[in-house]
Amino acid sequence: MTTPTCRWGILGAAFIARKNWQAIRDAGNATLIAVASRDLEKAQAFIDDCQSSAPHPVLPEAMDSYEALLARPDIDAVYIPLPTGLRKEWVIRAAQAGKHVLVEKPVGVHAEDVAEMIAACEKHRVQFMDGVMFMHGQRLKRLREVVDHDVGQIRHIATQFSFLGDAEFERTNIRAHGKLEPLGCLGDLGWYCLRFTLWAMNYATPIHVTGRIHAETQQTADSPSVPLAFSSTLTFADGTSASFYCSFNAANAQWAVVSGDKALLQVCDFVLPFSAAHTQFSLTRSQFVLDRCRADMRGGHHIEALDEPSNNAPGSQEAGLFHAFSKLVLSGQLDPHWPEISLQTQRVLDACLASARNGSTETKV
Repeated sequence: MTTPTCRWGILGAAFIARKNWQAIRDAGNATLIAVASRDLEKAQAFIDDCQSSAPHPVLPEAMDSYEALLARPDIDAVYIPLPTGLRKEWVIRAAQAGKHVLVEKPVGVHAEDVAEMIAACEKHRVQFMDGVMFMHGQRLKRLREVVDHDVGQIRHIATQFSFLGDAEFERTNIRAHGKLEPLGCLGDLGWYCLRFTLWAMNYATPIHVTGRIHAETQQTADSPSVPLAFSSTLTFADGTSASFYCSFNAANAQWAVVSGDKALLQVCDFVLPFSAAHTQFSLTRSQFVLDRCRADMRGGHHIEALDEPSNNAPGSQEAGLFHAFSKLVLSGQLDPHWPEISLQTQRVLDACLASARNGSTETKV
């Protein structure tokens, strides 16, 4: 008996799509049918290169038209890694074509665009989800238990996601292009910080935020400037606070810390797990002991490793993303949780940017 599979198409030959090429293969319930680019040679080169590294059993077809790919009856779902500035149009057109939509982040330029995309998907009864891979790893499931039972009442959440781009990156990379990626590092990196924070808070929305742009760039005279380095603080109704820093001009970092009244949770690689045959995190219950003239700070540091591949393998978080999405498509049941948290993340991100553009004033979400 043949195992049912979700049939996928990819709109665009973006760099991130290379990782997801293999994730579709490794999902276990998915198959890649076609990849479309505006340039047929680019689509074919993408397929040839990826196939040489992570071969699919059946070679996907190269196409030179997004419209033609969406018209294919042998495709159930599409992965859309197109630039944020172009994304809204093609998410809506995919929904109108009856294709389920997995879209890269940030989902839109602003929340109004995201709401419109989600409404189109709801109207045409197709699933919508953003491509945050860590949401689908085994580690996050374990972290939910740890946050709820071991960390205690959360007092503060801190995250950072950064990498060092050079002067050429600022001049030419799409992620610093004001029309194609108008949110800069805040959209590309800050989205992950915000999603982890909201996840830790069980999706409570902060009551207000502040944001600050520390560096920005403008690639062309007619394009808006975009943030290169950004920080923000968030305040929640229960008194919990959060902070994050994202940057294109700092060394590689992707850590998250959740501080509670019982323990401290630390994840050194919350976005892209460090290469290994496992994933891990640490829990610290330090204890200060004073004995007459002797003062000791006892570490209480515990590392827990999970039997989960870090990347590029069945069972990894990126394979889990496509497995979870494909499972929803094959079930015929839509899960409203995924579009809801995409819209929530975008709304909080919008408020952070609005604060930064308005002198870092406290801004309601």
